[in-house]
Amino acid sequence: MPAFTAHQLYRVGKGILMELGATEEEAEIVTRFLVKANLAGHDSHGVIRIAQYAKGIWKGEIVPGSATEVVVETPSSALLNGNWGFGQVTGFRASKIAIEKARSSTVSVICAYNCNHIDRLADYTMMIAENGMIGIAMANSVKIVSPYGGIDRMLSTGPLSYAFPTEKEVPFVLDIATSVCAEGKIRVSLHKGEKLPHKWIIDKNGQLTDNPSDLYEGGAILPFGGEVGYKGFGIGLAIDALSGILGRSGVAYHDNKRGNGVFMEAINIESFMPLDQFKREMDELIRTVKKSRPMPRFKEIMVPGEPESRSERQRIKKGVYIAEKTWEELTDVAKTLSVDIEKCLN
Repeated sequence: MPAFTAHQLYRVGKGILMELGATEEEAEIVTRFLVKANLAGHDSHGVIRIAQYAKGIWKGEIVPGSATEVVVETPSSALLNGNWGFGQVTGFRASKIAIEKARSSTVSVICAYNCNHIDRLADYTMMIAENGMIGIAMANSVKIVSPYGGIDRMLSTGPLSYAFPTEKEVPFVLDIATSVCAEGKIRVSLHKGEKLPHKWIIDKNGQLTDNPSDLYEGGAILPFGGEVGYKGFGIGLAIDALSGILGRSGVAYHDNKRGNGVFMEAINIESFMPLDQFKREMDELIRTVKKSRPMPRFKEIMVPGEPESRSERQRIKKGVYIAEKTWEELTDVAKTLSVDIEKCLN
């Protein structure tokens, strides 16, 4: 697999998106979020998505230059229409509005519909946390997850994220799918020609399988939890209600469902206690939990956000490895658009 610096990936991604019709601001926002995902070790949400976005633009599903519109607004809430622009642009604006409203209203809730792929929710909740608040976000999408005990696709992967500011410790950032894994992770295994690490999916007949191609031949991803998968299933349903019904984007099983429904919340910590005190107590919580004796097969306890922080430091130093098939897709799109890849890499 070829390795690239974050700057190289940024230049390639931005160049391709601008040739696809994105404004410079849109291309900057989208590429920044994609490369951040690669640095964090989540290649499923990184530049692998650019070829997908190119196809979306060519089909008219993504509309570059489309403005995110505030449809309904109160002092503590807003409903946004993404107008099928880039999902990251809608998510970025939703985060900024959530922060602004929570400054004066303590708590804000922002929902968005007609929103394309929003990418990693952690980037938005972290934006909120960096402003001294607690960030919460969730999203639904198209059906690809089976209900607990069922075979047919009914739910989306239903990601959920929380972010809490800290003082000296790595910020606590949880970003999980309510399915066993994100669909993009299965796509990465497919691109690498590898089996899945575990039987995360079922085939079209409901049989457990570790062959990633089975998902794209009528299979489904399982809800998280294994034998207690009803827990992931229940949370996934709640996310469909908040992001799909309340957020006006439609639930996952609708045949005409597109993109992401978004639910985002910001909580102003200083309405409850001094921010510095909250950060110190978060640090104490993290340090105390990490002192737990590890089980024999574990070397240490890591809290959410810590693996991503370590991955970013390592990948900034050693580069980001991109699967051969992903790079082939990127270069094919670049050639179609007459984007000089070599110039972007230099």
